[in-house]
Parts: sequence; structure tokens; C-alpha cells
Amino acid sequence: MGARKRNSADRRKEAKKLTYQAVLRSCPTSPRKMRLVTDMIKGMDVNKALDVLKFSSKEASRRVEKLLVSAISNWKIKNEGARIEDSNLYVKEAYVDAARMLKRLQTAPQGRAYRVRKRSNHVTLIIDSKVNEEVQTTSK
Repeated sequence: MGARKRNSADRRKEAKKLTYQAVLRSCPTSPRKMRLVTDMIKGMDVNKALDVLKFSSKEASRRVEKLLVSAISNWKIKNEGARIEDSNLYVKEAYVDAARMLKRLQTAPQGRAYRVRKRSNHVTLIIDSKVNEEVQTTSK
């Protein structure tokens, strides 16, 4: 590996240490429905995002709420003694990728069959502190 690649890989690793994430794999909901929920909370403060997810009527919001709580607990593990209110946590990124699709057959009239695609997805939530953002922009 060349020096330039190694340096950029090291920079990516250092940046990843400052962000905290949680990943939900093989969630049996279609990616389109899950994106509606994740797009609602992108860029929001963590406490406000939890409230929005708690009172949302969508079924996918329950899973994303649980994932957001997991991301917050990952933040707490690395920052012992720090309070969430003081750290200004927000949802930096939330994206949904398509996962494995189960293909099934449903009976149809006159001896035919329709294909049913049961979709699933992978959800990634990345939270960050607004204080870290300010420190990174001033150091550049």
C-alpha cells in the first residue's frame, strides 16, 4: 500500500473514532418504507428524533427508535461520565440499503402463479456531537 493510501486510511480511521453508529441488518421491512422514517430524523437532535419516532404511526419507526437508542448507548460506552444534554448529539447520517429478497409464489387464477418479493433492508445510523464538528472545522 502506498503512503498516500495509508495516510487517507489513517485519517478515515481517526474520523470514525469520533462518530458513533449502530447497524440493523436484515430488517424485514421494505427499504422504501424504512427510508421514509430515516429521512424524517436526519440532522435532528437525538432527543427530538426519539420523540418523533416514538409518536410516529409507522411500524418502521419502532425499529429505528430502538436502533437510535443503541447508537446512544454506544456513545455512552466511549464517553463515560458525559451527559447527553451537554454533548449536543444529533443524527449525522441515516441510510438504508437493500438486503436479501425472499422470493415466494402466490397462487393465481387459472393455474398460474404470481411472484411475491419479500424485501428486507440494512439500516445504519451515525450520531455525532456538534461540539466535535466545531473542533474539526476550526482545526482544518
